[in-house]
Amino acid sequence: MPTSDLLNQDLQERGPKPRWRNIFVIFCVEPADMADPGADEPSPRTESPDGEGRVSEDRSLLHQRLAIRELIDTEVSYLHMLQLCASDIRGRLQQLPQGDLDVLFSNIDDIVKVNSRFLHGLQETASREEDQVQLIGNLFLEFQEELEQVYKVYCASYDQALLLVDTYRKEPELQREIQGIIEAVVPQAGSSGLSFLLVIPLQRITKYPLLLQKILENTLPDASAYPVLQRATHALQDVNANINEYKRRKEVASKYTKVEQLTLRERLARINTHTLSKKTTRLSQLLKQEAGLVPRTEDKEFDDLEERFHWVSLCVKETKNNVAAYLDNLEAFLHFRPQECDLDVGGGPVVQYCSLTRDLQLQAFPEFKRRLEGLVWQPLCSLAKTLAGPQNLIKKRLDKLLDFERVEEKLLEVGSVSYEEEVARHTYQALNSMLVAELPQFNQLAMQWLRQILCTFVALQRDLAKQVLQRAEGSLAQLPHHHIPELAFRKLVEDALGQTSHQLHSFQKNFEKVLPPPTIQPLLPGAERQVQALLSRYGPGKLYQVTSNISGAGTLDLTLPRGQVVALLQNKDTKGNSSRWLVDTGGHRGYVPAGKLELYRVVPRDKELRGQAGPHEDSRHLTPEPTPVPVSSVPTMTQVVAVYPFLARSSHEVSLQAGQPVTVLEAQDKKGNPEWSLVEVDGQRGYVPSSFLARAPSPAPWGWSLPS
Repeated sequence: MPTSDLLNQDLQERGPKPRWRNIFVIFCVEPADMADPGADEPSPRTESPDGEGRVSEDRSLLHQRLAIRELIDTEVSYLHMLQLCASDIRGRLQQLPQGDLDVLFSNIDDIVKVNSRFLHGLQETASREEDQVQLIGNLFLEFQEELEQVYKVYCASYDQALLLVDTYRKEPELQREIQGIIEAVVPQAGSSGLSFLLVIPLQRITKYPLLLQKILENTLPDASAYPVLQRATHALQDVNANINEYKRRKEVASKYTKVEQLTLRERLARINTHTLSKKTTRLSQLLKQEAGLVPRTEDKEFDDLEERFHWVSLCVKETKNNVAAYLDNLEAFLHFRPQECDLDVGGGPVVQYCSLTRDLQLQAFPEFKRRLEGLVWQPLCSLAKTLAGPQNLIKKRLDKLLDFERVEEKLLEVGSVSYEEEVARHTYQALNSMLVAELPQFNQLAMQWLRQILCTFVALQRDLAKQVLQRAEGSLAQLPHHHIPELAFRKLVEDALGQTSHQLHSFQKNFEKVLPPPTIQPLLPGAERQVQALLSRYGPGKLYQVTSNISGAGTLDLTLPRGQVVALLQNKDTKGNSSRWLVDTGGHRGYVPAGKLELYRVVPRDKELRGQAGPHEDSRHLTPEPTPVPVSSVPTMTQVVAVYPFLARSSHEVSLQAGQPVTVLEAQDKKGNPEWSLVEVDGQRGYVPSSFLARAPSPAPWGWSLPS
């Protein structure tokens, strides 16, 4: 039956007919009175009390039946309208994005399922007319939780759906298409269009308590169904109250979950006297709590949930970092293609190896990377992004908690609060209730999501290994060691690795014989006076030099360049951590990593630079330990080589590469400092650290021989 016919039938059945029936009942004459010919005909105004009671009961029973009929008939019309929205209208609005359709119709499919079962239950009560009222009350009590669950989701997204409707109205062409589709399916929607359809579920859930109240009013208080109907009426009123509270919580959550990327200028523009007053009040409340002047509100349930959430966030963050590093290493691995190199080995296993690696590099590994990015990396990034909303809510809850505690103190002292303070109080309660109710579900879903991602990662690794073995099966049979048992093959690999390790160790020893001992960055030009001040104050045993640039991350951490000399004050921090040392730079004091400091000793300057036998007692200089090979003894225009790479930091310096030949023009700088040498490299002149240079050994400047 069309929707318009159902509505017309409903109006007709609730129209004049019940009124005529009511009048007929009121003025009907009892058969017993009509059967007594000798009795005086009683006037309608002089009926007996028993007759009036029976008439009142009949009237109430009639109104009760009409209310039940209205409940069932309107439920049929309502469900028919829902089905039209869920199927016909949504199916024809294909010009709208899928995201818009999800917002507009929300969980209307769930509502259709629940109300279909509810209507079926209502229609079954008609077969038991005597107990129908009680069965209806029990049916509402049975569906109370389900109705609340599905309708609160729909009502929470209703405002967002209306915003979409407003945006469609600003596009005349699109609005005409939408209006035409709706009028073709639901003519009675009129010019309201989408708004008419979207509000129907809200109207229905709020109508249930009124329909039950009408049935209750026409039920005798001493009837057995009266208590059940009364509970059902209160239950549906509670459902509407809970839906309103849930909607309010969602509005608060949507307000504070927005992550805005604001510039410093935009943040400063938002500062006003009101925000300054709020932040000052919160800071004052926090300081009072820290000082113990006012008690802190304890909420163990929320604290446990927050700890669990931070643990989940840490797991997601660490997993994301590990997968990112894995992808970087995989990318570097794919760029390394040994099969394209000329191994200068003909035939045999090498050909098989090159063919297999070429096949894996071009097909197996790129496919594995593509699946890894799509099935692991992207879901992991999405999961990390979803954590931002709850993190903002937890942070905002702390601010609102401070406001709430201040308002509670005022309420105890004064007995009343302002409207804004009452709003702040309710905002905290709504935010806290929502977090306590939904954080457990969020934590559980996040862990399930993360667990699924890890299982997918393991499955991809297993598939890759299986695919590689399948591709290598033919090639492995042609390798020389394919017939060796697994234990013997492991022993063969261990022996080969041990022999290679011995060769590398021998290579290292020969390399150390060729190169001078490693040195660190020499003193920066102009730092002699500062170093002499530290030397005179702390002595030579307390002086250390920075081996690499240090960037301070904490408040008391220092930022120091490579090569700066500092004095050790304490070899641990205040917490006893021996990896952070307290040092003095001659101007500032702070903590630096102990692993980036190396001890220095004081040696005579002339002894180091010119190798003369007689040291000058008054001329002392700081150098790193161990002592580098001096280049000051190299005559001018003597050719030397760079031992270590050096990156120029100014236009007066020149960059070097390890092993690069250079020409020394002057073995000191303009101030006579022998730690810097003026050199010429590839036609460029500049200063380089003298300790980075070494005389080229003769006859072969760079050569070594491995043991046979």
